[in-house]
Amino acid sequence: MLTTHLARTALLIGCAAIAFPAAAETKTESDAGRNAPLITDAGPIMETQGNDILVTGDILQSSAVNSVKTPTPIIDVPQSLSITTEQQIQDRGWVSIGEIIDYTPGVNTSQGEGHRDAIVFRGVRSTADFFIDGARDDVQYYRSLYNIEQVEILRGPNALLFGRGGAGGVLNRVTKKGEFNTNFAGGQVAVDTFGEFSVFADFNLSSSDTAAFRLNAAYESLNNHRDLYDGERIGINPTARFALGEDTIVDVAYEYANHRRFVDRGIPTGADGRPVEALDRVTFGTQQENFNDLEAHILRANVAHNFSDNWKGVFNAFYGDFDKVYSNFFNSDYDPATNRIELDGYIDSTFRENLILSGNLIGEFETGSLAHTLLIGGEYINTSSDQDRFNSRFDTSVQDAANGVVDPFFGAARSDLAIFFANRPLALRANTGTLADGRTTTNDFTTDLNDFTQVDIDVVSLYIQDEIEITDWLNVIVGGRFDSFDITVNNVPAAEIRTRKDEEFSPRGGIILKPQENISIYASYSESFLPRSGEQFTDINGANNALDPDRFENLEAGVKWDFANDLSLTAAIFEIRQSSPQPNDNDAATLDIIDSEIQGFELQLQGEVLPGWTVIAGYSYLDGEQVDRLGPTDLRPRELPENTFSIWNQVEVTERFGIGLGLTHQDESFVNNGNTAVLPAYTRIDAAAFYDVSDNVRVQVNIENLTDTTYFPNSHSTHEVTVGAPLNARFAITGRF
Repeated sequence: MLTTHLARTALLIGCAAIAFPAAAETKTESDAGRNAPLITDAGPIMETQGNDILVTGDILQSSAVNSVKTPTPIIDVPQSLSITTEQQIQDRGWVSIGEIIDYTPGVNTSQGEGHRDAIVFRGVRSTADFFIDGARDDVQYYRSLYNIEQVEILRGPNALLFGRGGAGGVLNRVTKKGEFNTNFAGGQVAVDTFGEFSVFADFNLSSSDTAAFRLNAAYESLNNHRDLYDGERIGINPTARFALGEDTIVDVAYEYANHRRFVDRGIPTGADGRPVEALDRVTFGTQQENFNDLEAHILRANVAHNFSDNWKGVFNAFYGDFDKVYSNFFNSDYDPATNRIELDGYIDSTFRENLILSGNLIGEFETGSLAHTLLIGGEYINTSSDQDRFNSRFDTSVQDAANGVVDPFFGAARSDLAIFFANRPLALRANTGTLADGRTTTNDFTTDLNDFTQVDIDVVSLYIQDEIEITDWLNVIVGGRFDSFDITVNNVPAAEIRTRKDEEFSPRGGIILKPQENISIYASYSESFLPRSGEQFTDINGANNALDPDRFENLEAGVKWDFANDLSLTAAIFEIRQSSPQPNDNDAATLDIIDSEIQGFELQLQGEVLPGWTVIAGYSYLDGEQVDRLGPTDLRPRELPENTFSIWNQVEVTERFGIGLGLTHQDESFVNNGNTAVLPAYTRIDAAAFYDVSDNVRVQVNIENLTDTTYFPNSHSTHEVTVGAPLNARFAITGRF
């Protein structure tokens, strides 16, 4: 059994960590140009004198992981996590969350229906477990990286720190903030071989140690390898930072996002269940009716105050106003014998406002021989969300349905479907096209209302966590979170109001053994939950109104080993258990609890192997089985590749010239839960080269899919498979003055 295999692996990892110790080094970073007190985003006040940092308490040592909320060194966090820095994003030419995921172990991408970021965290698909500066960012859209300092991906259920969801993991974006006592201007201009063009700008203005102003802005003209695809994205993010005395830092920020792009939901699978490669140049949709349009206004504020050398308080406020329209045609079926596709579609609108208020008190103190790092926090969330959907309605199909016309392959005609030949270009323009039988059809997206709901949510959370240093070699973490999730849904067409309130307690515990300062061997347990209304609050009708939330448990064991000056290895085994209440088939008043499991193993190596040669490598093994009322089904969860592997090498050939070479591999996985459609395995090779024209200017080229491999990275359903990009290059000039 895999559990036995994982246990043996954990034992071997622990033995290796003890048998081959390496000396730990304590590293302290400083900016020589700063000579004034400051409070870091996760941490507190430090004073700099020249190149020296004066620290008056352990609480002042802030962690590089902002999302853990405490100043805990990465090596002492008892769970798998990955950090991608702004410099790494720049070096690899990445412009999307999906590109980061490709090189992160334990996670893979899902298609997201062509209009949103979607991640499969350890086998658990999510479109809402995203955060920005620790605040929930659950609207479905593609997130930009223009104003991001680092991206943090934590694996395993994370309810204690983040609340509902987070069943397989969370992704947190940390934004750039103002910097005191420095003025600079930077930016990047880039173009790729598809014709995509972007301009990023970054300005910081500060002549004192009490105020700093920063502006990040971006314009992107979008393009790629698929027919009809285009779009543009605009982002503007001014921020300000103020020091109110020596102990208080205030950050305020406003962000405007405007994003319009073509929606591409991919190609169908054939009789063999694999993507039809002969159709990899065909786009199933129209430029006028396949689009995603997002406009957002986001306000963020953060106040960090040191009450003493050992106690700090942090208060955060977030307000987001999101307007989104998503329209599309897509494949719902395909007949390989006649090369005909069944086309469906809808237009979906979301208008959401999120208000999030949170506060944390962090302290370090001792009780006898025990040292504590205590986190006490609370959070209030109010979400107001209106959403509606209109289905497609083809007039010829309406006539067919009225006359009882039945298609020999696709079955009885429906008013929302039309049948076309799968040719390039598709015989459909805007809302009018020619059917496979030669008739003209016209679609209407305004008459067939599928749903219209108005949702109001109030969430109140309280949590506490204590990191206890029992001895120099033994740490323990214990904590828990209480969430009250209260939802009201107004089904407008039916004039029906439904409510539900869930109150959940989510515990977390961990133990860390430290045979040496540079080694930690850990085991942890954590829980999370997801209300029956789902990630986007659209499913509280019928029996779901009476069902308890889905619950997730995570067991994880691993080792973190900084075995060289700048080189670290992390390894983890884990098991995620999901319990989902379902009404009994024979007695709806009785609930059956359906349990399922996903198990796996992760490895990650990162750092400097030799002077000038850095490596980031990751491997994951994932296994799972679908479970229903009758027990195990012998079916594998969709989008769960057994093995994934990635590695990126970067070598400084000279002081000014460097090269990079990367590889990412993903095993075969299933497109659907029925396991009848397959995403083939693929291996993609990427490369990069950069040259520093001066100390302030760099030119670089990033090449994706160097071997021009045909591959299909992800999917949404049986006949919606994403076509990977062929060989392409991105050229950029980056400067900072």
